[in-house]
Amino acid sequence: MELPWLGEHCSERACKQLDFLPLKCDACGEVFCKDHIRYDDHKCSSAYKKNVQVPVCPLCNTPIPVQKGEIPDVVVGAHMDKDCKYNPAQQRRIFTNKCLKPGCKRKEMIKVLCEQCGGNFCIKHRHPLDHDCKGSSHPTSKA
Repeated sequence: MELPWLGEHCSERACKQLDFLPLKCDACGEVFCKDHIRYDDHKCSSAYKKNVQVPVCPLCNTPIPVQKGEIPDVVVGAHMDKDCKYNPAQQRRIFTNKCLKPGCKRKEMIKVLCEQCGGNFCIKHRHPLDHDCKGSSHPTSKA
């Protein structure tokens, strides 16, 4: 062994691997190899200091405060039952661009504008010949 002072041994009891690029746990301060650096991998007793997650309501997308010792699923469930401001009627609609062709009820996600008349049409009626365009005297396409 040429350079015995380089590297450190993994603090995990079962591993003790000599690692030349050791990683220091930001919660407990011990040194670990790449296989044991995660809190769960070395059963970090100080993980609660750093591994803090705030649950979010899946309906209204609001962060829900959870007190120490409470189960996040129970707290979020109680929020959904009592305090949730979710209103399905206020959801943003995706397909809002209505076709101007008379009799067509289709809506598109994006505007499809005719270059001649400037009207908004669905994919089926986007060509000037398909919506009886009145924009100019001659059609640009015979498709």
